[in-house]
Amino acid sequence: MAQFEIVMPKLGESITEATITKWLKKPGDTIAEDEAIAEIATDKVDSEIPSPVEGTLQELLFEEGDVVEIGKVIATLSIDGDEQEDAQEKKQDDRPSTENQQQAQPAELEVKTEQAAETITAKGASGRFYSPLVRNIAKTEDIGMDELEQIEGSGKDNRLTKDDLLSYLEKRQDRKDTGKIQPEHSAGKASAPSASKTKTAHAPQVKAESGDEVIEMNRMRKLIVDHMVASKDTSVHVTSVVEIDVTNLVSWREKHKKSFEKQEGEKLTFTPIFVWAIAKALKDFPMLNSSLSGNNIILRKNINIGMAAALPDGNLIVPVIKNADHKSLLGLAKSVNDLANRARNNKLQPDEIQGGTFTLTNLGTFDTIFATPIINQPQVAILGTGAIKKKPVVLETQQGDTLAIRSMMYLSMSYDHRIIDGALGGMALKRIGEYLQNWDVNQSV
Repeated sequence: MAQFEIVMPKLGESITEATITKWLKKPGDTIAEDEAIAEIATDKVDSEIPSPVEGTLQELLFEEGDVVEIGKVIATLSIDGDEQEDAQEKKQDDRPSTENQQQAQPAELEVKTEQAAETITAKGASGRFYSPLVRNIAKTEDIGMDELEQIEGSGKDNRLTKDDLLSYLEKRQDRKDTGKIQPEHSAGKASAPSASKTKTAHAPQVKAESGDEVIEMNRMRKLIVDHMVASKDTSVHVTSVVEIDVTNLVSWREKHKKSFEKQEGEKLTFTPIFVWAIAKALKDFPMLNSSLSGNNIILRKNINIGMAAALPDGNLIVPVIKNADHKSLLGLAKSVNDLANRARNNKLQPDEIQGGTFTLTNLGTFDTIFATPIINQPQVAILGTGAIKKKPVVLETQQGDTLAIRSMMYLSMSYDHRIIDGALGGMALKRIGEYLQNWDVNQSV
């Protein structure tokens, strides 16, 4: 019998660690190839670790709740000797190479600014490991490595958690507020405080009354809270709304949806059509396919469209359709259905919810006519598609105005007013509407 080591696999270009949330197997269990042995969680998504080989589980090297770096051995299996050579090859495939580790730095906002001149490394001089989330907060708040090393951690082996860092920042701000009064700006000079220097408003303390039920947020809900609050604190949100006539589109889909499902084995929903229209409009208005880094605007080369997906537990996740502008309508339908199904079944990989450059949220799924969606950072715009409703509409004809029953819907787009003004936002939103409204009823799928 030979021994095989299972390592924490590569989980995406910016992910360097994961938390083992649950062991699915115990020592002595027989493991089939590709059978899941553990559930893990990252700052991005929950996932499972499958065993690359068949064998018997010998030892678990970490406890539930432990944070493990990518490439670390987490469990050992005993396997048949004949399988040892193949198993060793699979194990090497799972280990991140030096080149991959160099590429595994955060891809977002690569432009350097003076404020982020000091590099926050994954491991400090003390040997303590810092997660990507902690490092990002430290960079945003201008905390250097020396200061970071002095902060007491509450995690395992004095690991610094996000809550530790936020608590430290709150105390540091309180010390500043109670200290000496800062001099006012010189007359005639306007200055806006940066987001990192502005004191965060604290929510009031709420006490549960007799008979109230207290439900603790799960991990994903906490991440959603942090992400949404950070987005509102970062971007200046503006929302524009248009109403469009999609009667031709509705008639075309109704005509083709049964044959499409029979021929392709895929449901033809409106979502891939919306993605198609967004991808075309982003080519027309590339500023909406960008990110902001300090005083620099990064125009994204790839058009990667995220689609907000509601989960059975009430939470939300945003899988990403990479290079959406390169896909046909059939390809988009397959991608949308695949990602949506795996999102509902908790089967998404971490890199499948990263790298988005624009987001779609289909509000009409829940019969909502329109809303003001929150921008998915570090993107600069998000489109909400409302429910399609039949309405009496005034049509202009050569014989004069007439009333007709048409299928109408609202499009609402929130965008970052720091770099997108109302004119640009309005033109881009109008263009998306035109692509949907002028749908050719005679085109094939």
